[in-house]
Amino acid sequence: MSTGTNRPQYLETLDHVIAETIAPAAIEIDQTGAYPQASLDALAKAGLLGLISAKEVGGIGEAHRAATLVVEEIGKYCASTAMIVCMHYAATAVIEGHGPQAIREEIAAGKHVSTLAFSEAGSRSHFWAPTSTATLAGEQIRLDARKSWITGAGRANSYVWSSRPLAAEGMSTIWLVPANATGLRVTAPFNGLGLRGNNSSPVTAEGVIVSKQAMLGEDGKGFDIMMGVVLPYFQLMNAALSVGTMEIATTKAATHVGAVKLEHLGQSIADFPTIRAYIARMRVKTDMVRTLLLDTVDALENGREDAMLRVLEIKAAAGEASTEVTDLAMRVCGGAAFRKEVGVERHFRDARAATVMAPTTDALYDFVGKAVCGMPLFG
Repeated sequence: MSTGTNRPQYLETLDHVIAETIAPAAIEIDQTGAYPQASLDALAKAGLLGLISAKEVGGIGEAHRAATLVVEEIGKYCASTAMIVCMHYAATAVIEGHGPQAIREEIAAGKHVSTLAFSEAGSRSHFWAPTSTATLAGEQIRLDARKSWITGAGRANSYVWSSRPLAAEGMSTIWLVPANATGLRVTAPFNGLGLRGNNSSPVTAEGVIVSKQAMLGEDGKGFDIMMGVVLPYFQLMNAALSVGTMEIATTKAATHVGAVKLEHLGQSIADFPTIRAYIARMRVKTDMVRTLLLDTVDALENGREDAMLRVLEIKAAAGEASTEVTDLAMRVCGGAAFRKEVGVERHFRDARAATVMAPTTDALYDFVGKAVCGMPLFG
């Protein structure tokens, strides 16, 4: 997404991390479901886990655009690592605005990885409406919940956690919960179709005790944080992962059809107009979504009136297009696509996550439709 001589330094740094650590480990992570700890360690050492941490706490001080670019680049090589980084940045954005100085400094130094803990068994993909509870326990807070998916469950250092309000009116309250807190339990390992190494597992909280200072923002104002802070970051980065997947699938498919020969005809597969048309569709779809992604970043950076509409649109558009592009990659590569060495089947599987990850594509279409029709989104 970034071209020319003005390529940011953080992307130049990322190139080395990808080449030396992330890319070489990607196939094994997909095949074994191993958590990409070495990749996260390399990102931490390079300072990239503090990408959106403020300079005042030792971070790089970047924001939406940088997070989007980084996740796209990682997503071309290892979608599992990209998803963990996506969730870490989304959680970091909340902690930057409302969290304690010490944790902010640890994140900036690459010593602390956080993640979102919003999805619940009771409200499923409606992450904005938690059913979990926060209650007073003397001078402290007791949290009880059944979280259905937490990326990096059991491996992150903290969870940016949602619950019903403690006492105030509103939909939710946000907490910073240490991942090693007594009463937290990862209830099942992750064994998914794609994103195989992202450890997205269910977590149960039974009488987890935190201090009142663990509250991020005001009681009952969690919804505002979700919509104003988390949603823009998450939508952009999730879409960026889809774009990265589309880009690498297109490249691999084009390389394959250009190299494979039909010896009895003396032609490559790319000599067939139908195959070239499929590749062209993949290229066009990828470039269209990238353009919308960049426009969404621009809308946010410049405070445009259509910024929220773009934020709602981009994940739906990218998720849908990514499934289409990776479908085409499988088609043009034929039977060879089912072999691991061609590489497109991994991206085909990874691409499926975006449409079902909250907010789901169907939910986003409903929100976009309401916005276009002038209706309240949550009415």
